[in-house]
Amino acid sequence: MERRTVAAVPYSADQMFSLIADVKKYPEFLPWCIALRVVAESDDEILADMVVAYKVFREKFRSRTVLHRDESVIDSYFVDGPFRKLHSRWRFEPRPDGDCVINFSISFEFKSLILQSAAVAVFEKAFARMTEAFVKRADDMYGVETMTRDTVNRD
Repeated sequence: MERRTVAAVPYSADQMFSLIADVKKYPEFLPWCIALRVVAESDDEILADMVVAYKVFREKFRSRTVLHRDESVIDSYFVDGPFRKLHSRWRFEPRPDGDCVINFSISFEFKSLILQSAAVAVFEKAFARMTEAFVKRADDMYGVETMTRDTVNRD
């Protein structure tokens, strides 16, 4: 399953990059993320265990997040857990006015057909809530936006 979204936000590419790269803070604001432990960290890579819970499902997985600062890109890859594959990518495009456009994509497949079926049923809602959570976090950290946010979803 794959999903993409593009959103213009009134924050700089550097601000949004820093917010997304701060994975330790995810349990504070990301829906269904109930715990996160950084296993290893360097300037450009983070290995972390995340626990997500939704209704009766509770899963732990390990991901490797690679920070491409020069390109304003953050990639996360599945390392261990319930997935057959998982890859997410954040790309931040600066705009002349100092704001940025966020391109976010996620692609995943569970090892279990039961989990995959359940995920398909709630994926659209979860994806929208997750994207909104990051933008709300930016509003909370950098000041509530004063302009209209343009959002375009793509399948």
